[in-house]
Amino acid sequence: MNKAMKNIKLNNGVEMPIEGYGVFQVSPAECERCVSEALEVGYRMIDTAQAYQNEEGVGNAIRKSGIARNDIFLVSKIWFSNYEYEAAKASIDESLRKLQTDYLDLMLLHQPYGDRYGAYRAMEEAYHEGKLRSIGVSNFYPDHLIDLCAHFEVLPVVNQVELHVFQQQVEARRYMKELGVVPMAWGPLAEGKNDFFTNATLLSIGKKYGKSVAQVALRYLVENDIIIIPKSSHKERMEQNLDLYDFQLSEEDRAMIAELDTANPVIMPSHHDPEITKWFMSMVKK
Repeated sequence: MNKAMKNIKLNNGVEMPIEGYGVFQVSPAECERCVSEALEVGYRMIDTAQAYQNEEGVGNAIRKSGIARNDIFLVSKIWFSNYEYEAAKASIDESLRKLQTDYLDLMLLHQPYGDRYGAYRAMEEAYHEGKLRSIGVSNFYPDHLIDLCAHFEVLPVVNQVELHVFQQQVEARRYMKELGVVPMAWGPLAEGKNDFFTNATLLSIGKKYGKSVAQVALRYLVENDIIIIPKSSHKERMEQNLDLYDFQLSEEDRAMIAELDTANPVIMPSHHDPEITKWFMSMVKK
């Protein structure tokens, strides 16, 4: 089903599948089953995070799968309560322990708050030690990203951001391209918001190709060289989300989908919103 899926070459030469399986909001109890099924249907990139509290489930599923470790691209993220050089360094080792592996293919800074420079320095060191094959960031706006890139030798390979047909991140992607950073979409199905699954444009395009709204939306991202990590706890939907590589959108289709862009977040408010920053800081105090 996914034989035609391509890899994206990152700025350090590492190749990464353009599509993976994300486990955000997958409960620790369900995670092992979901990842096992995702691997069974053909996913070879798994995206987790310290904050998801399900790294152990991911590690168990990979260990039991019988698939060689070097055939799986494994991604996790450092939560910002661990943003300080020593704490970040320790948290990388803890993630490796929970995931039952000697290395991660990609580790990201999860949020642009706190001592992100100390945390990035810990990731850069782990990269040189071989614990991390590549490093990157998540939820960094262009100003955050430009600033970070100016201060480090090892550049982030990806920036994982809210990215879907309603929030296409056109300006942010332009800056990412200038810096050689690949966009990676979290929430690529917009979590169903904005009446995503009944959108007339996506329905009409899907009808042409015998594809679902989700498949059309995901295909649009893939054709724009955006890495995607759709999540589903249902095996048949996992399969459908992988079934993107036997059709191509026309120029007219792409233009119609481009018109759906609101240029605003739909799932998570802006990280430049002071109230959102206060909300994140309340987590640190807890």
